[in-house]
Amino acid sequence: MSTAEDQTRRDIRDEVDADLRNDVRLLGALLGRVLTESGGDDLLRDVEELRGLTIAAYEGRGAGAGAGAGAAGGAGAAATSGTVSIEDAERLVDSFTPERAEQVARAFTCYFHLSNLAEEHHRVRVLRARDAAGDAVAADSLPGAIEKLRAEVGTEETAERLRGLRFHPVLTAHPTEARRRAVASGIRRISELLENRDQLRAGTLTAAENDRRLLEEIDVLWRTSPLRTTRPTPLDEVRTAMSIFDQTLFEVVPKVYRMLDDWLLGNAAGARPAEAPAFLRLGSWIAADRDGNPFVTAAVTRQAAAIASEHVLLGLEHVATRIGRTLTLDEVDTPPSVALKSLWETQRSFAVEVTSQIGTRAPNEPHRRVLLVVAERIAATRRRDADLGYAGPDELLGDLRVIQDSLREAGAPRSADGELQNLIWQVETFGFHLAELEVRQHSKVHRQALEEVRAGGKLGEMTLEVLDVYRTIAFLQRRYGVRASRRYIVSFTQSSEDLATVYALAEAALGSAEAAPVLDAVPLFETFDDLAASTTILTEMIELPQVKARLAATGRRLEVMLGYSDSSKDVGPVSATLALYSAQQRITQWAAENDIVLTLFHGRGGALGRGGGPANEAVLAQPPGSVDGRFKLTEQGEVIFAQYGDKTIAARHIEQMAAATLLASTPTNESANQTATEDFQAVAEQMDLRSRERFYELIKADGFAPWFAQVTPLEEVGLLALGSRPARRGLSIESLEDLRAIPWVFAWTQARINLTGWFGLGSALAAVGDIGVLQDAYSRWPLFTAMINNVEMSLAKTDLRLAERYLALGDRPDLAGLVLEEMELTRDWVQRTTGHGGLLEARPVLHRAVRLRSPYVDALSLLQLRALRDIRASGSTDPLDEPHQLLLLAVNGVAAGLQNTG
Repeated sequence: MSTAEDQTRRDIRDEVDADLRNDVRLLGALLGRVLTESGGDDLLRDVEELRGLTIAAYEGRGAGAGAGAGAAGGAGAAATSGTVSIEDAERLVDSFTPERAEQVARAFTCYFHLSNLAEEHHRVRVLRARDAAGDAVAADSLPGAIEKLRAEVGTEETAERLRGLRFHPVLTAHPTEARRRAVASGIRRISELLENRDQLRAGTLTAAENDRRLLEEIDVLWRTSPLRTTRPTPLDEVRTAMSIFDQTLFEVVPKVYRMLDDWLLGNAAGARPAEAPAFLRLGSWIAADRDGNPFVTAAVTRQAAAIASEHVLLGLEHVATRIGRTLTLDEVDTPPSVALKSLWETQRSFAVEVTSQIGTRAPNEPHRRVLLVVAERIAATRRRDADLGYAGPDELLGDLRVIQDSLREAGAPRSADGELQNLIWQVETFGFHLAELEVRQHSKVHRQALEEVRAGGKLGEMTLEVLDVYRTIAFLQRRYGVRASRRYIVSFTQSSEDLATVYALAEAALGSAEAAPVLDAVPLFETFDDLAASTTILTEMIELPQVKARLAATGRRLEVMLGYSDSSKDVGPVSATLALYSAQQRITQWAAENDIVLTLFHGRGGALGRGGGPANEAVLAQPPGSVDGRFKLTEQGEVIFAQYGDKTIAARHIEQMAAATLLASTPTNESANQTATEDFQAVAEQMDLRSRERFYELIKADGFAPWFAQVTPLEEVGLLALGSRPARRGLSIESLEDLRAIPWVFAWTQARINLTGWFGLGSALAAVGDIGVLQDAYSRWPLFTAMINNVEMSLAKTDLRLAERYLALGDRPDLAGLVLEEMELTRDWVQRTTGHGGLLEARPVLHRAVRLRSPYVDALSLLQLRALRDIRASGSTDPLDEPHQLLLLAVNGVAAGLQNTG
């Protein structure tokens, strides 16, 4: 890149960074005005005093962190660095009245919501600025991935791989989104006002109006309770997901395809048949995942499918109508093909009234006529008018391609391959179902149900519900097509019998194998032992008659799911990462030996303790052959809104994931992974053994489970109405076995310890002991690099001072000491491994963000600690008393500040 281009990029960066600072300063000042108007100068003064103390204490803690820029109101300079300690801030928090403590907690939470939306707005601004600058093709873009592929495997092989590309995100309702829907809606309105402000000139009447509207919306945000009063139902969760589809995905997905097609075809784009494939498929567990959720019933699943179908059909109807109205090509200049004439006659034969009205409006515009009838038929499909509606999306695609082919034959390729192609891509991607509903149930439930069925007596309520699920799947397939629901995921798969049971129950529910719905039973390997036994189970699975039949029907395609959450809770993050990698290696080899076209489904969470972290980096670190152009993963909680809530960010995320999916299978990437895996096999084994041993020292210690519940807000988190699913499969706090992975992660995160992301790594690295070997691994072993980078980010969000205070809530200095010792050991060895002088040294943007946020999170943590101490001292279990309300407010704020929960 030339010097001039370098300077241009620096100018863009500096300008955008200045805009971000201005946005944070503006929103902070407006929040300050709202606080003053609502609670008087005293409220703002208390907020500012606490902010100043936490910033000064953070600066003086010896971490070399600088003060944050911007605040609620922007006033109250921090005290001189080093003269203030965390105890000073703690004393101020303890002096607040209960009412003032709640007000301050809400003020800091509001500030984080505003900061988060400013940063999201900043990301969008950066992406748009890069596009406008016309930089060279980025390595992590789809064009960059295709260029690299062509250089390594040639043009023909690249085209073949592109045709087979599949990125398959699955939205889940796992309760990790701490914000109320009302709060999220308010934040979106403020974000829109902030975007509008970029187009304004200061001092104009319009700018003054923007100020007034921002103040109004920030005031609403401040006055809106951040806590849900009731848990959302599964259908509430469905409707929340629909907002993502309506606002972003339906429009963004074809734009991503179009961007790729424009690059592939160059100047011929839009005048030649599209080469970009519809590579995205959307799945959903929302209102279909019944593992431990008694509120997800067969009736709820059926309603969820109807809601989703309504949304996608309405979207397709509007697009078809819009394009049809603009397709005003006269038949003299653009004559219809024989096939189009035949299609029109067919339409006239069963839609006399509709075709008569449309024919009158467009007598000499045959393509317009046919497409408008197509739009009417989509509407009829939505209304469930069987006489006029389509039987399925394939029939609709057939009609659209007749129109497209006719336009091409008539010499109108731009009309054929422009907006009409976008509609075809939307139908190919979303069908009539929008997202495949993937049913999930625990293997134990299936075993119990089948025992009852075979016993021949009266069936219990649980078994009746299990059987009704299969009838619902059959109905969904008849109504929306087989793509609407065919995957049946078996949690805690421990034998091939767990998969055979799925098919046996389907036959029992429908009366025969012939009447049963099409099913692909998907084993979910979650625990350390189940991962180790995976290939043995799979070998037995493919001998099942029903699986053999499906393999024959699908070209020997098989899906296997890997659970990151429970494996990490089972053996710790280090051993889980290594075990998952090893399992993927073995399953990939097994698939090759058995002529299986494998798709590995990654059950990743948002937090690092649940397989989170940058997903595109994770794709590139997968074992050779395990991706092969197909990547499927869960997207959940706050991750859904972070990745898909904004159109520009959603497009970038989809492109990055698709590019990484292509790049993962390049010879150079696979060779690097294979070589590093072989070179560092002994290191992996040593790390696995020592990290697991260290993890067991903690979680297998006598009394660990109740101690964990004492030193974190574990039980109190269960009071937050985050989602429809209970936090536990059972009720006991004496064991971790029935505790779900989400609250396990959430609780440690809230305590500013983040134990689930790093515990055991320090001991593992120390066991290897050779800095040269570790630094070599960090530079050459992608899996290890990603692990270290993720742990570095996790440690940067921990805080020793606050961790000590949470751990002191439990009367177990032995366990507290173990946690703190491992924290410091891990921090030390991670920095030695990276060769950095401090955490996140090589990632300055992230480093700055953590530094700016941490003091504000500290304020909320101190408020949370005050509440926890009161609750522990009183033994209160009343969720409506003042300490519990303060605690839940602080939990909500910390989640917003750290930007991750479970």
